[in-house]
Amino acid sequence: MTLVQLEYIVAVDTYRSFVTAADKCFVTQPTLSMQVQKLEELLSVKIFDRSKQPVTPTEIGSQIIAQARIILQESAKVKELINSQQQDILGELRIGVIPTVAPYLLPQVISAMLEKYPDLKLLIWEYTTEDIVQHLKTGVLDCGILATPLTDSNIAETPLYYENFVSYISKNSKLYKKKSVDAEDLNGENIWLLNEGHCMRNQVLNICRSTKNNRLQGLEYNTGSVETLVRMVDLNGGATLLPELAIAELSAKQAGKIRYFKSPEPVREISLVTHKNFIKMRMLNALRDEILSIIPKTMKQKKKKDIVGI
Repeated sequence: MTLVQLEYIVAVDTYRSFVTAADKCFVTQPTLSMQVQKLEELLSVKIFDRSKQPVTPTEIGSQIIAQARIILQESAKVKELINSQQQDILGELRIGVIPTVAPYLLPQVISAMLEKYPDLKLLIWEYTTEDIVQHLKTGVLDCGILATPLTDSNIAETPLYYENFVSYISKNSKLYKKKSVDAEDLNGENIWLLNEGHCMRNQVLNICRSTKNNRLQGLEYNTGSVETLVRMVDLNGGATLLPELAIAELSAKQAGKIRYFKSPEPVREISLVTHKNFIKMRMLNALRDEILSIIPKTMKQKKKKDIVGI
């Protein structure tokens, strides 16, 4: 039994395809299939049911793959021990970020990280919270940046900052004349929401405490873009809620439609999350420090703020 064989069965389980797994492992499909077959012959069991599409592990195969993931994580610690003794930060860091954080946080962080750590390779994907958590558990991702708390015992959370939700209100709304708003004010408004699957949608609904007014009459519009929400309010009226970092992207005219909430202000807790057995701590700490260096001081404190659940 070899580590390479274990890597191959984990890859097949992750992608549920021998072809895709081979591509991700940078080998030919026949090579990967041969090594998986050799491992099955060595163990005298079938790890995968090849008659199904997509490929699925057998009952015993699932147990073997789970153990393989643990073995690979433990073996990776040897290399990490060596890296921890070196001054330079190098290697590969695979990051998942929710779409309502990525465009407002990552551009500045990425440019700074690449300049400071030329031997560090960043691989970044935008995923929903559910996908990020799943990919952390299967080893596809090293870490995630998303809203917490998740209440998952397999996931470690490191809070980074507390970002206010702000209301973005049409000039035609009766709330436009208010200097600040509270959650009850929004119950009479038509609220534009992200589509299902986005944690920010759930948080907005938790703030508004109503699902009846989440669309204009006769229209249901599904989007995963905060920018689209802004555009909808501009053209069609109503209101929406935005994360505070998104305000920097607004024009001066649009910024005039922002209304903050009365204290305690609703906020989302944004954290750096990993699997509980994560080992690339030097890279993770470098990423955390870079994020914290660009976050306003007021966002690092949660005093007098109400963390909205997801």
